[in-house]
Amino acid sequence: MSEKQGVLNGFKAFLMRGNVVDLAVAVVIGAAFTKIVNSVVEGVINPVVGSIGPKDLDRYHSCLQGPCEIDESTGAVINGITIKWGTVLSASLTFLITAAVVYFLMIVPMNKLKKRLDALDTEEAAEMAATPAQKSEVELLAEIRDTLVALRAEQGPAAGAAGLGPQRGAPGGPGFTGGEGTGRA
Repeated sequence: MSEKQGVLNGFKAFLMRGNVVDLAVAVVIGAAFTKIVNSVVEGVINPVVGSIGPKDLDRYHSCLQGPCEIDESTGAVINGITIKWGTVLSASLTFLITAAVVYFLMIVPMNKLKKRLDALDTEEAAEMAATPAQKSEVELLAEIRDTLVALRAEQGPAAGAAGLGPQRGAPGGPGFTGGEGTGRA
């Protein structure tokens, strides 16, 4: 029973990885994008190419061994051997259009965005290096503690141990120089 749970948990972890989900999204978007490209090829490219010949590129063919006879209704070869180079041309145009759209509408803008983000990261890194890092509360408290320990060590072992001796800089203590509101000159 525990082996099944382990296998199921492993499969769940595999499916929930980010790259598997990203790949699934890419396949769905690719399928939708293929329909758009096929529509452009069939609706725009084929008629332009067909203006100098048949309207459908799939009808372009050459007879390798003749005489070639093709059933017009089904497009099947009855006699002879044909090379259907129109189908290859149509698929090639579809590929080129797909590659151009992906490059110009996806790759180029993403590269520009990446350059901008890299420039911003470089600027931020330079700003961070130029400004001193602010100390955290823990670091400030550690500095205060270290300063107090050093002051107590200067006062001597009796004052440091008892903790009751006059503090340096306090009124009446060693190192006090007077100041406003003390009445001393």
